[in-house]
Amino acid sequence: MAHPHIRLLATGGTIAGNAGSAIERGYRPGQIGADELLAAAGSLKLAATFEGREIAAIGSQDIGWAQWNALHAEIVSAMADDAVDGIIVTHGTDTAEETAFLLDLTLQAGKPVVLVGAMRPADAVGSDGMRNLANAARVAGDPVAAARGVLVVMSDQVFAAIDVRKAATGGAEAFRGFPRGPVASVTPTSLDWFGPPDRIGREARFAWPGALPKVPILTAYAGMEADAVGCALAGGAQGIVLAGLGQGNAAGPVIEALAQAGVPVVRSTRVDQGSVDRNLEVDDDRRGFVAARGLGPAKARILLQVLIASGIDRPETMQREFDRR
Repeated sequence: MAHPHIRLLATGGTIAGNAGSAIERGYRPGQIGADELLAAAGSLKLAATFEGREIAAIGSQDIGWAQWNALHAEIVSAMADDAVDGIIVTHGTDTAEETAFLLDLTLQAGKPVVLVGAMRPADAVGSDGMRNLANAARVAGDPVAAARGVLVVMSDQVFAAIDVRKAATGGAEAFRGFPRGPVASVTPTSLDWFGPPDRIGREARFAWPGALPKVPILTAYAGMEADAVGCALAGGAQGIVLAGLGQGNAAGPVIEALAQAGVPVVRSTRVDQGSVDRNLEVDDDRRGFVAARGLGPAKARILLQVLIASGIDRPETMQREFDRR
């Protein structure tokens, strides 16, 4: 049986980073190109064949519309190529959850799409990059992975894009999933799914937008004043996500300013995990807010941007999209 053929799309990040020393804390992301990554992977003798393409060579803190637009186009092209069985995207860990979720919302369930990164640069002692890449190849080469949406592989675990988040600033096991944990465990020689696929034959949830609207995240804090809302609107905000206290709350004047903002408002939470439900502490029905439910602020922003770009602006319609899994 022929090995699966995987197209690797490189965007930079720590997995492609060098520190110049095995024990140096600082490093430069995006120093290793796609060909060099694949040459290193070739020494592992993985049960797959590869080709690589360079999308960007940046730290993921700098990723934005230009890179997302190019990346989406390359993935669509790879899905249409009969010679390609799966797609791997190497990516920095800081915004991997946002890229994965944006792609998950806008790609059909055609071929496996797997994001992978590393918490330690390539030349660091104990670097996790090559093992994560080998694990990603195992997942991207499994046809069953195609019916599970976009996936993120880190530290011998597989996460669904809608669940995954970076939960620690350091350490190889920095990623978690909420409300589900990992959907599979993986090693370079094994892959164990924890449940059946749920995306069989599913088309893309949204069309790829021509652009993404400006949507800032306002983080609530004790003593926060309402002028933060005015500043966001003055800066051209077309929607606002509140990273609120507890159940997505904020000081009364802030809540009232958001209710009068004239743009869609989604209440999420600055708490590490948990659901923000409608009308629990805030009267969403009266104020026209949307509750983020299980999405944290970063992914709530992505979904709100896609909804606005798709012409969806009624709170009740937006809420149905935030309620979906």
